[in-house]
Amino acid sequence: MRIRREDSAGLVIDIQGKLFPHMDDKEALLKKCLMLIEGLKVLNVPLVITEQYPRGLGATVDDIAVLLIQDSFIEKIAFSCCDEPAVLQNAVMQNNKTIIICGIEAHVCVLQTVVDLLAAGYTAVVVEDCISSRNPEDKRVAVERMRTEGAVITTCESILFELARVAGTDEFKAISRLVK
Repeated sequence: MRIRREDSAGLVIDIQGKLFPHMDDKEALLKKCLMLIEGLKVLNVPLVITEQYPRGLGATVDDIAVLLIQDSFIEKIAFSCCDEPAVLQNAVMQNNKTIIICGIEAHVCVLQTVVDLLAAGYTAVVVEDCISSRNPEDKRVAVERMRTEGAVITTCESILFELARVAGTDEFKAISRLVK
C-alpha cells in the first residue's frame, strides 16, 4: 500500500512543555518532529494537534507551536485522541483516511490513539523516529504492539519522500533541504 498525500492528514499528539523535557533522546525527537511537520506543510498535508490537559502539562512546545499557528489545536483529557469527540469530528480527520502520527508518549496516548484509529477504519502511519516515551523500553514495546495491531511503521525521511513521490519538483527540493 502506498501512502498518498491526497488521502493523508498529520496528527501531532501532546508534544507539551512539561512532558517533553522528560522524553528519551528529546533533542533528536524535536529535530525529527520539526522536520516532519515542516515537510507535511510543504506537501500541503493538513494537521491536527492535540494537547493533553494543557493546564497541567503546558502548551505545545514553542519550537513546534510556531509552525502550527494556522492548524487545528484540540485540548483533550482522554489518553486516546479518538476519545475526544472534537478530534474525529474535525474536518481534517473526516476528509482523510490515512493519519500520519508523531508525538508523545508512545506507550500511552500514541498507542491508544493508534489502536482506536485502526478500529475506526483509518490507516495509522506511525513515524517511529517522531515518537518517544520517558523510558525507551516502553516505546519499543509500544511500537511492537502498534505493528501487531496493523499500524504502518515508518521514519520521517521515508514518509516525506513517499508523499513527495517524484524528484525534481520544488516540493522535492524543499524536502531534500529539510532532511540534510
